[in-house]
Amino acid sequence: MKKKRNLKKILRSWQLYVLLLPAAVWIIVFAYYPMYGLLIAFKDFKIREGIISSPWAEPLFKHFAQFFQTSIAVTAIKNTVVLSLLSLFITFPIPIIFALLLNQVKNGKIRKAVQTISYAPYFLSSVIIISIISLLFSTEGLINNIITSLGGKAIFFTSLAEWFRPLYIGSGIWQSMGFNAVIYIAALLSISPDYYEAATLDGASIFQKIKYIEIPLLMPTIILMLILTVGNIMNVGYEKAYLMQNGTNTMVSELISTYVYKAGLQSAQYSFATAVGLFNSVVNFIILLLSNAIAKRFSDISIF
Repeated sequence: MKKKRNLKKILRSWQLYVLLLPAAVWIIVFAYYPMYGLLIAFKDFKIREGIISSPWAEPLFKHFAQFFQTSIAVTAIKNTVVLSLLSLFITFPIPIIFALLLNQVKNGKIRKAVQTISYAPYFLSSVIIISIISLLFSTEGLINNIITSLGGKAIFFTSLAEWFRPLYIGSGIWQSMGFNAVIYIAALLSISPDYYEAATLDGASIFQKIKYIEIPLLMPTIILMLILTVGNIMNVGYEKAYLMQNGTNTMVSELISTYVYKAGLQSAQYSFATAVGLFNSVVNFIILLLSNAIAKRFSDISIF
């Protein structure tokens, strides 16, 4: 009986399932079908023989063990974790603060203009971002020109290792703040005006409305976004880090993703690079499960 009822519901809403079909096909083709390529991590992959015909590695986890035996493994893992945690603690709250502040702007035209300006950098490629960083922070850049004109000495921002993380995180904030704030702005706009009217009648200030209305009602969205961000903590993209790398900052800029890129594409160690990438993904998945379980236990809010 239950199966028949479910079938009737599906047939009654068949138009919705037709609309869902393209997205389902896209996920299957581009997300799940390529996953069979993970077999490369457990094989001695040879291009001529293909994934299926290539011989299995002996022992099976040879490439994983090879990664942990390399001198760069600890450095890459450490740099990835440190950069991810710094990005999490510094970058994550900023879109929330920006959304709360933008929500206080009553002039619709000004609010839309500010949101558009803050949103635009998200569409710039990593190459353009690095070019902007070079124009501003290179030895001949704008910042150093200002420093030298004031009698100071030029600072090698783009070369010194201690400046890699501030430049990486700072440029990331500028690029993604407006885009990441969109979901919080949408959540704030969905708050009923009745709350604000009641607070105004009680004599609440703007700060009190933010503290007692907006932040509590925004908290479920914040927790969900935090779970997703924490679950993606090891997945730092290689593009910007790789473009910012040079001979003097490699000890802080060599990440798992940049190491996979170098080993897989530059050195053609496909099995080894796939094993390192799979290790990174498994760690991400475990962290996602743990963060979701903790959030569900203490706040009853989770993604599944």
